[in-house]
Amino acid sequence: MVIGFDGSRAFTGQRTGTENYSYQLLKNLAKIDRINQYIVYLRPLGTQGVPLQGWPDNFRFRTINWLRLWTQGGLAIQTFRDNLDVLFVPAHTLPVIRYPGLKTVVTVHDLGSEYLSSMHQIKQRIYLGFMQRYQLKTATKIIAVSKATKNNLVKKTGIDQRRIEVIYEGYDQNLFRPVKFDLLVNSLSHYGLKPGKYFLFVGTVQPRKNLERLIKAFAKFAARRSAKNRSYGRDLLACENFVEDRYPQSLRKSAQNPQHFLTTCDFAALKLIIVGGKGWMSEKIYALPKQLGIEDRVKFLGYVPVKDLPALYSGAIALTFPSLFEGFGLPILEAQACGCPVLTSNISSMPEVAGLSDGGGAIFVDPYSTSDIVKGMVEIMNKDMKRRIIEAGFLNIKRFSWERCARGTLKVLEAL
Repeated sequence: MVIGFDGSRAFTGQRTGTENYSYQLLKNLAKIDRINQYIVYLRPLGTQGVPLQGWPDNFRFRTINWLRLWTQGGLAIQTFRDNLDVLFVPAHTLPVIRYPGLKTVVTVHDLGSEYLSSMHQIKQRIYLGFMQRYQLKTATKIIAVSKATKNNLVKKTGIDQRRIEVIYEGYDQNLFRPVKFDLLVNSLSHYGLKPGKYFLFVGTVQPRKNLERLIKAFAKFAARRSAKNRSYGRDLLACENFVEDRYPQSLRKSAQNPQHFLTTCDFAALKLIIVGGKGWMSEKIYALPKQLGIEDRVKFLGYVPVKDLPALYSGAIALTFPSLFEGFGLPILEAQACGCPVLTSNISSMPEVAGLSDGGGAIFVDPYSTSDIVKGMVEIMNKDMKRRIIEAGFLNIKRFSWERCARGTLKVLEAL
């Protein structure tokens, strides 16, 4: 069969979210399928230096030279020109007008615009609202990236659940692994960071990620812990565990001196590191640390190359990811794969992805409660709790891979 693949997001220079999904899915389809023919549609200049050589012979790349209305104009026209059996769009935006009878498969990543409408731009709400009312109902098959997303689709659109297939995303198993000892210290030094001295958030800086409550929770946590910083007790034990697992041999030897612990693990110096590009309605988030008097404790790194993420995860006390709504929540898997404890929300897809049913691969908090987030940050400092969460995380990630995602997607396409 001939499969048209909307690759307009797959080769962007700074892949996040749907861009990463598109690229990884395409790459793994190329690895497992040498029979079907693929026409991958690209935007002008959409590869940004990414080489298109080295792909199997059954994969062809075609640039659609439309600068505007690429999907509803350029891609729509192409469905009349190419003899496609099915069109696959990995980001839930189908051409409204397309070749009559063309079978279509679309992936829905989340319905955040429906559940958190005030946190999305008006034009985005209008467009996605139309997409849900018309485009999804005309798709031959829908892929949802989680059971939570499928349930949301059925509830909000009334689509027959038999038309929706749940296929989980994956993570890059070759990249996301624990980084330890001297390599970890050297990698973090580029960002002015030291292992065990920061909480981490990864994601676009925008209201739905709940960063305002996270920053307020961190301010309360830091104040609480700093007040106890002159005693060895529990703080010392938490530091000892981190040094034991991840510091280089030279520091592990000198850390036998309690005074060294106080210097290395000074809770007054703990930071909250926020990794991710600037999103819509983010001004209040960037301004909040200064308002709270902790502007020197909250550091916005902006977009970080994906190759640097494993070290950032590995060196963190924990990934703090109390998002208000996620279709999947890929940073959870990336953190677990790097041996980083996870604190995340007890709503939406996050318990499903983090492994709540499989023994709890994270500490789950009420994202609407700042005090509950603080409580979770305190709990995750406990040595036994941290070890249990890390072990559960390593077990949980075995459920996910991009190859498994590709095989599930291919099965859907071939069944049409």
